[in-house]
Amino acid sequence: MGKRVLVAMSGGVDSTVVAYLLQQEGYEIEGLYMKLHDNPSYHEKNIQNVQTVADYLQIPFQVLDLGQDFDRFVYQPFIQSYMEGLTPNPCVICNRTIKLGALMEYAKERGFDALATGHYAQIEEGFIKEALDKSKDQSYFLSNVKPEALDFMIFPLGNRYKTDIKAIASQIKPLAKIVTQKESSEICFVEKSYTDILKKYQDIDREGEVLNKKGEVIGTHRGYMHYTVGQRRGFQLRVAHTPHYVLETDAKNNTITVGERQELAQDRFHLRDLNLYIDQREFEASVKIRYQSPKIPCRVTIHDGKAEVVVSEPLFGIAPGQAAVFYADDRVIGAGWITKKEER
Repeated sequence: MGKRVLVAMSGGVDSTVVAYLLQQEGYEIEGLYMKLHDNPSYHEKNIQNVQTVADYLQIPFQVLDLGQDFDRFVYQPFIQSYMEGLTPNPCVICNRTIKLGALMEYAKERGFDALATGHYAQIEEGFIKEALDKSKDQSYFLSNVKPEALDFMIFPLGNRYKTDIKAIASQIKPLAKIVTQKESSEICFVEKSYTDILKKYQDIDREGEVLNKKGEVIGTHRGYMHYTVGQRRGFQLRVAHTPHYVLETDAKNNTITVGERQELAQDRFHLRDLNLYIDQREFEASVKIRYQSPKIPCRVTIHDGKAEVVVSEPLFGIAPGQAAVFYADDRVIGAGWITKKEER
């Protein structure tokens, strides 16, 4: 009997090809679809896709409702973060607590030897490594996963290009419909805008004051939860001859502070809730402060469970609540959450 692998299947191209490739390689696989949030039409379409794949591959598949865990660890913290004036990153949290957390424990309890997902990343010598296809790399989103989880994981797409994945899928005739459907790249539970979710829990349209760095009132805004650090539009200034950007938000007083672009620049910032793959308290690395940002050389000093990060060149738009990820070449060596000034 081959190695038993549970494949997390979303109904999309990537996880479909994961199941196909692993079966071709001789693994004994089963599929699993996770219901994480309450959207019946969303799940119905995806489950139909997974059923089509399972029938074609002749494998069993099941639906697992992890909605309570998702609500507790991902959805509610997402809402709370915005209320606190932070910019959350729910996908990073979901990978740690749900996909490579609760789902992994489920797979272990049922005797599987490994869990496979459609993430574009690689695992090498106990580290997460960037995917071969840099345009699809998801190492940033996996940076908060517990180090011990990596021994149980398989990422079959990490050493392949997206074009190759689509080519493989297009050769499997029953999967043609899945190949041609539009892929989702946004937060799974946000249908249009994150503000639509927040409105269910709090009045977010409370007009407030716009301040400059001196604390002077220079305009008005729609409500602090509409804004994130680096945002350029959406607020009204009495007089402004140059573009202004959000420098910080104040949830307690419902104010935002704005300034010119150079005022966004920072050469250092701090992190909490660290997740480290190396046992060092001082090290040099490269850091990404958001998924799409370039890696910038930095010096990291850890003290009392927090990190001070000094970068080699000023960074713009460092948003509290976002994940900052450390790399040594193409390996993730640690990550943490960007703090507000008052937390330092």
